[in-house]
Amino acid sequence: MIRPADPPGNPVRVLIADDQALLRGSLRVLVDAEPGLATTSEAATGTEAVRLAEQDPPDVVLMDVRMPGMDGIEATRRICGSPATANVKVLILTMFDLDEYVYAALRAGASGFLLKDTPPSELLAAIRVIAAGEALLAPAVTRRLIAEFVRRPEPSRPLRRTLDGVTEREREVLILIACGLSNTEIAERLYLGIATVKTHVSHLLTKLAARDRAQLVIVAYESGLVTVARPPLGT
Repeated sequence: MIRPADPPGNPVRVLIADDQALLRGSLRVLVDAEPGLATTSEAATGTEAVRLAEQDPPDVVLMDVRMPGMDGIEATRRICGSPATANVKVLILTMFDLDEYVYAALRAGASGFLLKDTPPSELLAAIRVIAAGEALLAPAVTRRLIAEFVRRPEPSRPLRRTLDGVTEREREVLILIACGLSNTEIAERLYLGIATVKTHVSHLLTKLAARDRAQLVIVAYESGLVTVARPPLGT
């Protein structure tokens, strides 16, 4: 279950990128009707999504994968890789859980993904979660996909990531992040204060040069801390 973060003082700003006008319109109505959320603009192509994100950076981009011209994966790579939009989070929306697309999206810097048949309430909660960097989305499916992503590394990157400098407690926190647990859930599991958990997460992001929690999950698998044969904490 995706748990939304507490609504911020200012609305979470959302850019919707999809080549289907009807879906874009439906998503816009859904987002704008939700207190604390607001759409900034709509894009029908990846190129347009990148341009609009640079002109008026949103908090979250709802990004379709298959779009004409520049696809959603390349658009994600450009948005996440540009200093002008470095703080923009990308949530991939896909019709099917097509693994190859998700692997590529994660490599490009996406913070998470959802299937397009996700219930509206779950999508709205996911937007808040992604904006806050609070938890990985669709944890059960995402863990499977990330595990497969790690099993098929690109030749240009190392087979293993190391956890040098990461303390034992931080490793415990990293395992729970890989389970998709929120800071509150981690605090409950490890009997820690929420501020302490946030400090551990911050240290992990810095030590492992990770952009967000989704990237921490990738590191958890790449380092061997979490494996397919040994699911994290019995999940």
